[in-house]
Amino acid sequence: MSTDLAIETSGLVKVFGKTRAVDGIDLAVPAGSVYGVLGPNGAGKTTAVRMLATLLRPDAGVATVFGHDVVREADAVRSRVSLTGQYASIDEDLTGTENLVLLGRLLGHRKPAARERAARLLDAFGLSEAAGKQVKNYSGGMRRRIDIAASILKTPDVLFLDEPTTGLDPRSRNQVWDIVRVIVAQGTTVLLTTQYLDEADQLASRIAVIDHGKVIAEGTPGELKASVGAGSIHLRLRSADQRPEAEAILARTLGMEVQRDADPVALTARISGDESDVGAAGRASAALAELAGAGIHVDNFSLGQPSLDEVFLALTDHPTEQEAAA
Repeated sequence: MSTDLAIETSGLVKVFGKTRAVDGIDLAVPAGSVYGVLGPNGAGKTTAVRMLATLLRPDAGVATVFGHDVVREADAVRSRVSLTGQYASIDEDLTGTENLVLLGRLLGHRKPAARERAARLLDAFGLSEAAGKQVKNYSGGMRRRIDIAASILKTPDVLFLDEPTTGLDPRSRNQVWDIVRVIVAQGTTVLLTTQYLDEADQLASRIAVIDHGKVIAEGTPGELKASVGAGSIHLRLRSADQRPEAEAILARTLGMEVQRDADPVALTARISGDESDVGAAGRASAALAELAGAGIHVDNFSLGQPSLDEVFLALTDHPTEQEAAA
């Protein structure tokens, strides 16, 4: 395996009873980047991370972190990684400062150095005013920020972020995203697991889509979007009664299945083929012309690159958890 990569796996497998939670995953994570692992609940994301962080032993396959085997050289791997799980791991009865100082001392810092490091991180993460408050009084977003701060008390070469924004409001999610960008800019490689498509799109330079323990697609966000078509048409009809006829026209004109929206007057369709932007626009124009010719009124129309939501639906034949819950 290449030592030029931060993380590399080949045929990684983990079985629990009759369930193959991870079923032969191959990954190649470039150093100094955010690598997204995208998939619904139960896809195998957390299990894969726990193996890479040496918390679970693989049943088959090989995994290395900066060239160190996660089984044979577990201590070397642990010295270079840090993990922030799905739930805060700090002591809620301690203050923000007390938590970070305690962890700093456990990592080998002398007390003055631990206090200095804690103060710098609390300031950088916007928690200085809450430094003296017990963590149990923090908001969800504040808890996630201090949890990430605790993960980088000793700057890791690789930081595993396992669904770090689950349950957070949009403002708190954006704050966590900003923190991730700063961490990567300072040289740390981040492996981010998420079920939020927009999160992967915002942060990751490459993405592996996992479903049922297997990698079903991998590439940059742009490559994944391009893999399902040259473009995507989104339109709103004036009348829901015209929806069946509009679907038939779009499917015939564009050569792709039309996706229904929960909104009875909204339709989405991908434009098939490896086409140029000009070709995609031309086919979209032809589709609109046919709709108009059939007397179907379109109140709103847009043409753009497919979203990661559409990529996931095309690859797995089912929506992500966030869409299913909407």
